[in-house]
This record gives sequence, structure tokens and C-alpha cells, in this order.
Amino acid sequence: MQEDFRLIVDLVFVLVAAATGGVLAGLARQPALLGYIVGGAIVGPTGLGLIKEVIQVETLAQFGAAFLLFALGVEFSFSELKKVQKISLGGGGLQILLTILVTTAISLSVGWVTTPQQGVFLGAILSLSSTAVVLKSLMESNETATPHGQVMLGILVVQDLALGFMLAVLPALDRPVAEIGTAVLQAGVKIGLFAAGATAIGIWVVPRLLRLLASTESRELFLLGIVTLCLGIALITAYLGLSIEMGAFVAGLMISEVEYADQTLAYVEPLRDIFAALFFAAIGMLIDPFFLWENLDLILGLVSIVLIGKFAIITPLVRLFGYPLQTALIAGLGLAQIGEFSFVLASEGRSLGLVSRGVYLLLLGTTAVTLVITPFILRLIPSLFNWIESVPALDRWFQPGEPPLEVSEHVPLEPPIVICGYGRTGQNLATLLAEQNIPVVVVDQSEAAIQKLREGGIPYIYGNAVSIPVLTRAGLDRARAMVIALPDAMSTRLCLKHALEISPDLDIVVRANQYQDIELLYQLGGSEVVQPEFEASLEMASHLLVKIGLPTIQIQRQVKAIRNSHYLELRPEGAIGEMSQDIQAATLGMNRRWYRLSVTSQLLGNSIASASIRPLTGATIVVIKREDGTQIDYPNGGTIFQLGDSCLVIGSIEEQAMFEQLTKGEIMIPVLPSSLESVKEVIVE
Repeated sequence: MQEDFRLIVDLVFVLVAAATGGVLAGLARQPALLGYIVGGAIVGPTGLGLIKEVIQVETLAQFGAAFLLFALGVEFSFSELKKVQKISLGGGGLQILLTILVTTAISLSVGWVTTPQQGVFLGAILSLSSTAVVLKSLMESNETATPHGQVMLGILVVQDLALGFMLAVLPALDRPVAEIGTAVLQAGVKIGLFAAGATAIGIWVVPRLLRLLASTESRELFLLGIVTLCLGIALITAYLGLSIEMGAFVAGLMISEVEYADQTLAYVEPLRDIFAALFFAAIGMLIDPFFLWENLDLILGLVSIVLIGKFAIITPLVRLFGYPLQTALIAGLGLAQIGEFSFVLASEGRSLGLVSRGVYLLLLGTTAVTLVITPFILRLIPSLFNWIESVPALDRWFQPGEPPLEVSEHVPLEPPIVICGYGRTGQNLATLLAEQNIPVVVVDQSEAAIQKLREGGIPYIYGNAVSIPVLTRAGLDRARAMVIALPDAMSTRLCLKHALEISPDLDIVVRANQYQDIELLYQLGGSEVVQPEFEASLEMASHLLVKIGLPTIQIQRQVKAIRNSHYLELRPEGAIGEMSQDIQAATLGMNRRWYRLSVTSQLLGNSIASASIRPLTGATIVVIKREDGTQIDYPNGGTIFQLGDSCLVIGSIEEQAMFEQLTKGEIMIPVLPSSLESVKEVIVE
């Protein structure tokens, strides 16, 4: 068979395996990249052996890492880098140095290596974390803009930059110290010259080039131009001895400050996703299941050492730079793996004779295992913190010892509207409310956001919106209303829960980043849950219907009905049927328990509203299963408890205990004169 046609066949096998693995992973509610890795392992040389030319597939797979880093650069931008420049440069640099020093000392003492140079090489490999895996996991969970996401990405950028130094110094490791110093100096000069050239091109060349491409009004030419720019700069960095991925990232940064950044990202995303699947499948092809099995004990031991060691180094460093313990722990757990670029270092070290074949295979196996388990670790983090929150002895360590880091001078005396999160939504809300002379207080922990608030003279609290002391300092107990516009689901849920603990009757409007979160946020106590994509659809449809000539009152009535139904008409087909699965997924990281109502329970015959479940206990009922098998997902206040009901309740250990006491009659339900009318109103609604 001709070699070029063989490559086509290999690519088809890889893409089919990646697609199949991705679909199966999706059905199992796991990250798609795990499916890609497993698919690659199955069709690879050590699996079914369907792939004959691994080196060619791996070469093409490098496009996946390049496009991932390019898209990250377009989204990240210089302004984003400034938010985490201290932890990325200082913390990232210290993390690499500490990992190398600790690894060298341990490996020499236990006899893993025979020379300090080999220890340094091994430490360099272990110091790198996986930009591609962490970035993909953060994107899938919509957490790239969170504080821990920004910290992890900032450290990863520095690690990728350090890869250029490592590759430059590697050939000189077995030479005198003077030659190693010369190699480091040469690498520094190369990076400095490249940075200066990239800055000049980004200011004077790239904007004009993109305007020229856009003026052609051809999607094909625009895409071709930006891909050429990305890969061209990547080749320049490769020629300078730096990584291709670093060049792609810099190319993205050049475009990030231009007005065509969003258009660029929209065009590149399909390419990025396809080649990223190829990249992760190529990683899977490096996995040798038989070698892993034969050396399982040793590899599991090495994996444990890597996870614990990197966590123990990164977590204190992030904490040292002033970040909350929760952010530090998430960053430590999220970066506790060996990166895919370590394959490049390991391969280069093998060719230079720095490691034996056996050690090389152990490194590959350990790296592959840590890459596979990283998405699972990141998905389990919400469960970990919900468990910590339910244990008072542990939870107090996560509450800041002082109120917020900084409080603006001009805090309004009259009851304000508290806005948590100063992204685009928060900025727009603050502007609109200020035009009506309505006092606001903004809570955010991004330095860039706080700087905007300082410049605009808007009252702010510099702190974590999830923290009860921070919310208290924001005046939540006297606030008129509250808006939660945080970037990730976990922070949104915790912020809502803690806000209602401070002010149970507060009117809270919550932004749901995904439609699967809508019902749960309502159940947790949100007065109004807004989904941006659905709201945009409603506004566009309203405009078109007015132009067509439909009566305005009819349009408003229809829009109100859709909002009152929690956007049910706009959700994807099958979303209603999958509601039970969404509940299980959404509450997986929360403290939950099933309770069956006995014949003596005082809840029988009462509704959720009349029993005052949340005011009395703080817990939330998200599912009720009837004795006849009927299941009520997200019951409302008018749902009546019946004999034999089983209730899925979420809440802390104390809240669960209070709910159990309520069901047993140890806590009496208050009898209010208006309670019956309130229930009737809820049922009518």
C-alpha cells in the first residue's frame, strides 16, 4: 500500500476510535477527552495494532496542541495575564525550581538516578503539567474565568515557556556547569528577542493583516490567513529552540487585542476540536497496557508520588501568593499531573542517553496514567468541597480569618443591590442601575475587575463572593436585592446558599450558565433564574414579531409564559426527559440524602411551602418519589406530602439533621393565619 494512502487509513482509524470513545464517554457523563485517549490506546500499536505509522499521526496530532494553545491565547489576552502575573511568574517559576530540586534530592537518595544531571532532567519532566488536559477540562466545566482557572492557566503558561529553556539546556546537562550557564543565557536571549519581535508584530502587523483579510469578505481566506499566522509563528519558535505550542499561544495573544478576536475564535474552534481529538488519541497510542500491567505496582506508586508531591508543592505556593485556601487546593489538585509536553522532554532525554529504556517507559506510563485520571480529579473537586463544608471542624479553615481583602471608601448608606461578579453581565447591570441612581455594591476577587470599579467610583468588596464574611460585609442583611453573575456553577450554588443563610427572604436573581442548572437554582432559593442564551432568543424573537405586526401585549404575554415555565419551550428536545439525570449530575457534588416519610410524620398533608422547609431547616427538596413510583423532579412550594413519599434532600449535615427532626415532629411547623392562602397562591401559580 502506498505510504500516503496508509496515512489516510491511519487517520481514519484514529478519528473513528476517538469519535466512538468520545460518544461513549459522553453517554457515561465523563469528559470526552478520556474517550479520545482510550480510543487511541485501543487502535494503537499496543492495542489492536490498527495504526502502522504512529510517528506520522503524532506529527499531525501536534496541530491539536497548537490550536488549543492558539485558542487559549485569543481568549486569554494580555489583560487576562495581568490578573495572575504574580502567581504565574513568581509561583510558576518557584514551582518548577522546587519540583526540580526536590526530585533531584529524592531520586539521588533512593538510587533512581546516578548523577545530579539525571535528577535535574527527571525533575524537569515532573515539573510540567498538562496544559491541554487542564484547559479542556476547565472549558467543559466553564471554569476558565474562575480564580482557580486563571491561576492554573497562568502557571501553565509559565511552564510552557520554561519548556523552551529546558529543551535548550538539555543537550548541555552532561557537560561542565559553565556550558550549562551558557545554554541558559542563549535560551534567555532567544526568548527575549522573540518576545520583542512578537510585540512589534502584534502592534503593527497583525491588526492590518486581519483588516485586510476581513475586507475580502471571504470566510475561507480569513480562516486560511489566521491558520497561516498561527502555524508560521509556531514554526519560528520551533526554529529558535522553543516549543511549537508556545508560538501558537503567542500568536493567539497577538490577535486577542484586535477587534477580530471573536471572529477568529469562532472560525478556529472547529479545527481546534478536531485536531485536539487527534492529539489526545495520539497520547492514548503511547500507552502500553501490557507494560502498565506488568509494572502496575511500581507505576501506581510513582503516580501517587507525583500526585502528592506536586499537590504539596503547588498548594502552599498559591496560598503564599495570597489566594484563598480553596483556590490553592483546587490549583494543587488540578495541576498534580505530568504534562503531555513531558513526552517531548523524555524522548529527547532518551536520545541523549540521560535515561534508560526502562525508565523511559516508566515515565511514559506514569505520565499517561496521570493524564487519564486528571479529569476525574477535577470533576470530584466540587464533591470534596461540599463534604468539607458539611464538616464544621474542616469548614472553618476555609472561612477567611478577616472580612474582605479590601472595602471601597464609598459604601452606600441606604440599602443597596449587591452584584456578585463583575464580568460583562455585572458591568452592564452596574451601569444601568447607576443611571437610575440606585445604590449598588459589587463583590469580586479579580484585581482587574476591582481596578475598573476603583476607576469608576463604584462601591465594591474585594473578596470571594462564596465567603459568608464577605457577603456579610457587603451588607446583604439590609440589601434590597442581589444578583449572582459568577462564571462557574459551583461558586454560583454556594453563593446562593450562603446568601440565603444571611438573609432568607432576600430577592435573588441568578444567572444560569447552562440550562441544566436552571431548576436546581430555583430549588436552592433563587427568585429568578436567567439563562443568557434563552433571554437573547426571547429578545430577538420579540423584535421580529413586533416588526411582523403582532400585538405587543400578545408578545409580552407569550414571553412571560416562557419565563414562568423556566424556559421549558426553549430547552433542547429530550431535555425534560433527562431532568432526573440532570438532578443526579447537578447534586452529585452536594451533600444529599433520601428520607422516607413514615405514617407519623407531621409533614403528611402539608405542602413544601406551608411546612416552611427552607426557613426552618435550610435544606432543599429536589426530588419526591411517590409510593406508586411517580417521581416529581424539582417540586414547587405547592407540592403536598403524601404517605410513603421519599424525598431527596440536599444540605449540610446540620440542615439534614434539622430536616429529619422536622419529619419526626421534634421541630414543630409554625401555624400562620395566612399560610393556607399562601399555599393556594403557589398552587395557582
